[in-house]
Amino acid sequence: MPPDASQGPFAEALVEVEDLARDFDVSRPWLFRVLNGEPRRIVRAVAGVSFTIPRGTTLALVGESGCGKTTVARLVVGLYRPTRGRIRFDGTDMTALPRGEAGRAIRRRINMIFQDPYASLNPRWRVRDIIAEPLRVFGVLEDERAIAERVADLLRHVRLSPKDGEKFPHEFSGGQRQRISIARALSATPDFLVCDEPTSALDVSVQAQILNLMKDLQEELGLTYLFISHNLAVVRQMSDRIGVMYLGRIVELAPTGVLFEAPRHPYTRMLFDAIPDLELTGRQRTPVGGEVPSPIAPPPGCAFHPRCPFAGARCRGEIPRLRVEGETLVACHAVEEGRLSA
Repeated sequence: MPPDASQGPFAEALVEVEDLARDFDVSRPWLFRVLNGEPRRIVRAVAGVSFTIPRGTTLALVGESGCGKTTVARLVVGLYRPTRGRIRFDGTDMTALPRGEAGRAIRRRINMIFQDPYASLNPRWRVRDIIAEPLRVFGVLEDERAIAERVADLLRHVRLSPKDGEKFPHEFSGGQRQRISIARALSATPDFLVCDEPTSALDVSVQAQILNLMKDLQEELGLTYLFISHNLAVVRQMSDRIGVMYLGRIVELAPTGVLFEAPRHPYTRMLFDAIPDLELTGRQRTPVGGEVPSPIAPPPGCAFHPRCPFAGARCRGEIPRLRVEGETLVACHAVEEGRLSA
């Protein structure tokens, strides 16, 4: 595993991900391939991702659609099994998690907030049953009165009324539904939450309310977050560190302030150049065109080289590895060779 920028003041890692990869077979049926002489088609959704998340902090993953952010999130919570790599939670190998009580005790400490509050809540259940489900599944509480009290307390925590537990999801706005999703995620008292673009389906004013709520809950409950987003303004507010993903790999990983002050990788700079310069600073921008390559047939070498204005011969033939550059980890031959200044 490469060195991590979290070492030093953030020594205790709650989550450790090492060389994580996930492939998806999207081939046509076997007989069709045989008759037409087609090879198998494999999507390399995640292609060797490594990071740690210190306890009580937030790591954000950003990048264009299709870069593998959501796949990483689903791998970490166990919705997908990795093709290779390891995921450790509080020292426990999640890829070899035992069944029974020991496994349930670990899984109870991990939960996920999904992107779409309209699709992630069962429309046929009352809110009280939605929030109480993890309590019953993990056996946290068995007495129905205690469960009802816990649900009421959670609704207050997310700034809803205990009486809202009697309603159905369709009776709430998008922001209120996401508050219900957060309450459900907190019901089994987890230590780690994976947040998959939890505000992207909400209005801007509602986004701010949800983000502030999540920050308050983190401080109050000591939560650790993996925050998935494509919105740089959101991750700047929420994260302690940011990992920039491109075509299944992390190309830059740095503390939030360092990344915004001095982005190193050309792709990171491209993302920042896409932000409107409202202060009219006149700073020079590096135009980067082209489309994201197909993960079924990624280009050789650095996957970003077809779009990179600094690409050289080495970029076209050798995959760059994450290297330490000050407080930043960056995977770029141009940075390593000094062809791209800080």
